[in-house]
Amino acid sequence: MNSPSSYKNLRLFSKPIAFKCLVLVGIALFYKALFLSSSPRNLLSIRASDSSSTYGVRTDKFLEAPQIVWGLNNQKIAFARACLTARTMNRTLLMPSLSASLFYKEVDKLLPIPFDKVFQFERFNSLCNGFVRLARFSDVRNRTQVFDLEKGSGRRWTVERDLDQLKQSVSVDEFEVINVKGKNPFLWHDHWPVKDYAKVFECMVVVDEISREADKVVTRIRQAGGDRIIMEGLVPFVAVHMRIEIDWMIHCKKLEQRQKVSEICSSKREIMERVGNISGLKTPTVLYLAVADSLLEEKEGESSVLAGWREGLIPFEKKKLGVKEEVYGKYSYLIQSAIDYEVCLRADVFVGNSFSTFSSLIVLGRTQKLRRLGVVSSCDDGGNVWRSYAYNLAGESEGVPRRWMTNMTHSSLEAISYGSNTVSCSSE
Repeated sequence: MNSPSSYKNLRLFSKPIAFKCLVLVGIALFYKALFLSSSPRNLLSIRASDSSSTYGVRTDKFLEAPQIVWGLNNQKIAFARACLTARTMNRTLLMPSLSASLFYKEVDKLLPIPFDKVFQFERFNSLCNGFVRLARFSDVRNRTQVFDLEKGSGRRWTVERDLDQLKQSVSVDEFEVINVKGKNPFLWHDHWPVKDYAKVFECMVVVDEISREADKVVTRIRQAGGDRIIMEGLVPFVAVHMRIEIDWMIHCKKLEQRQKVSEICSSKREIMERVGNISGLKTPTVLYLAVADSLLEEKEGESSVLAGWREGLIPFEKKKLGVKEEVYGKYSYLIQSAIDYEVCLRADVFVGNSFSTFSSLIVLGRTQKLRRLGVVSSCDDGGNVWRSYAYNLAGESEGVPRRWMTNMTHSSLEAISYGSNTVSCSSE
């Protein structure tokens, strides 16, 4: 038998006003759920049950990526995008292969190289625990049932279409492995903020062999300066990433025309002038010039990039340091680039080009170091540690390069992937 309170509730919901309110509340809840389910950021919060996850990262479902190509830092970006794609799809990324040589220069030597030959596998999972995760192919139980996910490329394949496909693929749960297919599918489209990429990059620690080789180069740089500079403690040095190769100059000129800007290309003379005008450099100062091997050809007894620097600046490159064959010559392009990256990352001052991916990721790494020290701006003279500059952009004073920190609040990696002329000395 129904109680009096039951009849009271029935009478309440039979009233038109109460019924309309109930309907409106239901509609509001429906649209809220629909909005949250379609939000790209909400995809990042999807997690599996505790029985198949490690601190929120599912370990029984996998994403397989194709071989990653192009230069070292484009490969790092592509790898990070693969990791973030796996995170979005609530899967563990199967350890992909990198490429030992440049895709567009040495196609016949495009040899795959395992990720763990360049970066530490276990260290990656330890540092990225709970955020993204790598697995080996031996962790897969059944390779017979794989879902092939064809990712598009080219101008017709927009960011929106890519994201729509990604959201739809989250529901493909019956397959243990989703295999991503397509032409270099992780190099173009971006759905995640800079801070997410930065987190992945922090987990990518080079293997001990590469770290030791970088130590040799840095020690040789400091020793080279120590022979001529009497200072207490370690001899500081400035690393300059010089982009003046012929193919780069052709590319940057075309980029300037398309974007209608004039602050991408820099001549050797402009680089030398702006580096020489950096305030706070105690002369004599040691310079390490990170340049392409094609620029190390001898000209009148020495590399042409070494001549013409301001008095008090002592330039060195691989050949003059004696490490071109001793260190770099033993390795493929990818490892050579990784060693140079580590050397520039450790420099007391770094100067690069804001439209270079190599320079941009070095500055991102140095910005992370500064933020861990509590520094969010290097504008004031007190921010002399881990200073970075963009020589292609004019600073506040004439002839001075612009101070440079990565803006960690960007909603995408576009400025770092493709370059920017709006960099500043603040990370916020």
